[in-house]
Amino acid sequence: MKKFWKWKNQAQTETAPAERTLYLNGTIAEESWFDDDVTPQLFKEELMAGDGNITVWINSPGGDCVAAAQIYNMLMDYPHDVTVKIDGIAASAASVIAMAGTRVLMSPVSMLMIHNPMTVAMGDTGEMQKAIEMLSSVKDSIINAYEIKTGLSRAKLSHLMDAETWMDAGKAVELGFADEVMKRPAETEDMEPPAVTMLYSKAAVVNSLMDKIAEKCKTNRLAPKAEPKGRSVDDLYERLNLLKH
Repeated sequence: MKKFWKWKNQAQTETAPAERTLYLNGTIAEESWFDDDVTPQLFKEELMAGDGNITVWINSPGGDCVAAAQIYNMLMDYPHDVTVKIDGIAASAASVIAMAGTRVLMSPVSMLMIHNPMTVAMGDTGEMQKAIEMLSSVKDSIINAYEIKTGLSRAKLSHLMDAETWMDAGKAVELGFADEVMKRPAETEDMEPPAVTMLYSKAAVVNSLMDKIAEKCKTNRLAPKAEPKGRSVDDLYERLNLLKH
């Protein structure tokens, strides 16, 4: 079994307490987790094998939402402080795990991404409807984690997920997904945060492109050239509006 997590324990010294660090790198549960009693139990045993506060470093594009949900619950139930540090990316399912942190810190060059859950389904209309209902329930459960951490409304969080939203460290702190941006030890606490934060919405970019194409089509309506049957500018304009999110 290929593990996507790794523990590093630092023994206690006369000047510093013992430290436990958990690294979550790569795809979550790339090989095994769902419907597997061994992997979750192994993760839990390793989590509970030590004592004291832990630091969780995350650099993951996401993966299995079931695995993420279980890890989130295990970290939430851990009886000591959990400091989450995002040093690369915490996307999709990995962003859910990040919400379990007592404190969430992000590198100034890291990113956090949230979006709607996805699946692959096949079958008749009944099976498709079951898949839709399942995805809706999964989305609601994910929103629970985001809501507890951020305090944002469920409607706002749902909209951010619909749009596939990418956040830099400053925007994540602004929206409540993170508590602070990581600093170098020499940096002072009164250092002002960046004046500009970044939030990138995939849906907004697609819609902006569609708007520009549609505006061009409006202009072309005035052209006297004959249009092939079934390919009129009006038809294209209507298709563009249907394609927009």
